[in-house]
Amino acid sequence: MADTLSTPGTLTSSDTLTRPEARGPTVAVGEDDWTRPAAMAIPAEGYFELQQGRYGPVYPRTPANHGFTIIAKVKPGRAESFREYGKKLEQTVASAPHSLEVLRLHYLKWVLFDIGDDTYFMYQGIFDTDFDKYTEDAVALFTKYGINTVFENLEGFPEDWKTNTPAFIDFVRKHQRPSLLEYGEYPFVSADEIKKALRLKASFSDMLDQMQ
Repeated sequence: MADTLSTPGTLTSSDTLTRPEARGPTVAVGEDDWTRPAAMAIPAEGYFELQQGRYGPVYPRTPANHGFTIIAKVKPGRAESFREYGKKLEQTVASAPHSLEVLRLHYLKWVLFDIGDDTYFMYQGIFDTDFDKYTEDAVALFTKYGINTVFENLEGFPEDWKTNTPAFIDFVRKHQRPSLLEYGEYPFVSADEIKKALRLKASFSDMLDQMQ
């Protein structure tokens, strides 16, 4: 029997949220209909049903796609290192726009904030791979280019992360703060699908211009 959640309001009886898939909850009504915005409220555990992945619980795909929010304490005196790293990342992407392509990102946001005398770092990402694969791909990316990760400036981050991917992922999981709600204006659409649609739009616009 399908696990369903009836939605309140003026929606019809067919408008239900379902969780049928092994990979985690999805919104059946909206998953194939990007024109209909969708929201998903997520339990405190970060998942609806415990399913073990390679390194821990499998987190659901939401209308915003996969993602995480990592919050960790910055080592004393290291806050400026994050801003310097951010500038380097900006330059890297400017010179090689597809350098982060393997991560299949939609968005990435870094935030520094203070609590008392301590500084914390928040790393938010939305992407099209799952939680563990994103982290594995990130380690492989750093290793490929021989670069360090900004996470080295966080307390408790493993020093042997380049050769110990499970330790890297364990750190990320321990500092993950699951969303309690995620919303998608165009739910479940991948970054590749968005770029394909934009390319088609550009091609169509060019065709119209040539017809004038």
